[in-house]
Amino acid sequence: MTEYPSVTLYGPRQCGKTTLALSMFHSYSYANLEDMNTRLLAENDPDEFFTQFPEPVIIDEIQRVPQLLSAVQVRIDRMQKKGQYLITGSQQLQVKNAVSQSLAGRTAVLSMLPLSLRELSDAGIVLDRDTQLISGCMPFLYKEDGHSPAEYYRSYIDTYIDRDVAGMNAVHDLSRFSRFLTLLAGRTGQLVNNSSLAGDVGVSSTTIGSWISLLESSHIVYPLRPWYPSRTSQIVKTPKIYFCDTGLAASLLGIETPEQMMRDPLAGNLFENLVIVEALKAVCNSGSSDNLYFFRNSNGLEVNLLQKSVSGFSLYEVKSGKALDKKYACGMDSFIKKYTDLNREAVPCTIIYSGESVSSYSGTSYVNFHDAWKYFEPKQKVFTLHTGKK
Repeated sequence: MTEYPSVTLYGPRQCGKTTLALSMFHSYSYANLEDMNTRLLAENDPDEFFTQFPEPVIIDEIQRVPQLLSAVQVRIDRMQKKGQYLITGSQQLQVKNAVSQSLAGRTAVLSMLPLSLRELSDAGIVLDRDTQLISGCMPFLYKEDGHSPAEYYRSYIDTYIDRDVAGMNAVHDLSRFSRFLTLLAGRTGQLVNNSSLAGDVGVSSTTIGSWISLLESSHIVYPLRPWYPSRTSQIVKTPKIYFCDTGLAASLLGIETPEQMMRDPLAGNLFENLVIVEALKAVCNSGSSDNLYFFRNSNGLEVNLLQKSVSGFSLYEVKSGKALDKKYACGMDSFIKKYTDLNREAVPCTIIYSGESVSSYSGTSYVNFHDAWKYFEPKQKVFTLHTGKK
């Protein structure tokens, strides 16, 4: 807040944006645009709005009145002061468009996701694998009241569809959109296939593409991009889809208890989802740009996660099991042989699983998923890829 006149904070509903803003800037005035009277004031009389909510001010849920940003721009240019506005929004696409038009060069942009496993651990909360998958990481569930994840996420889904989706007029058939959400949850960790989803839902593939973009902009899903060498043609270039909270995906799939999760054939996909999003949280919390990828080629060679740095990549495989198994590293070994000129020992490879952390087993680190954040944060020396090698 000391470098820009404004900071814009994006994130899904109920991920803790307001709590964070109020706890860090408790001396600021606070305007919640979800409140009807406050919203009407912002829409009809911006000057009076800022009389009632003087700077410095937190403006919550700006997507409800994006035109207010024009007034913010005028006031920023007039006052020429730093740290006057903290603006939050739950609809990234809608807010980004408004911000790019009104506040370009005047605001820092930050992204926020639900709690990380590190944050839960710091609060003394460490859950077993299956309980964590159905509980997700939304802060509301970890209050002292002991809310049921199943009830919470059912309400969350209903609220998202009724308020956000319907309110944007982006979807004309909410029943088909609801079915699409459930089908998409069943494809967690898989390559996005718009045509297949379109056939199952009964809409066009173009519509599926626009709906996925809507979910991404609302921080409901995260598309993990593929990495591919620039001169190699046999590499899959379609993204994978993950939900930004596993509790939401589990709820859509009807998985409500740890016992159900343990038996469900999609448990492995949801565990992979958990780890990928933990990597994303580590990236966001470090202030870095998105540097995460997966790899797959037409011969079936796959690496679950590649994390890029200025000097190359680190490799990760995600397995839901608890046993040490040398076979877990086979995909990374094959990738190193085919796409680098380095020895296996020179390449940092990590298995993230649900067993005990072991610093080295057959030259590979095996890390319990609760400790994965230590590996995702900016860190160790990594190898350089030879992207022209076929």
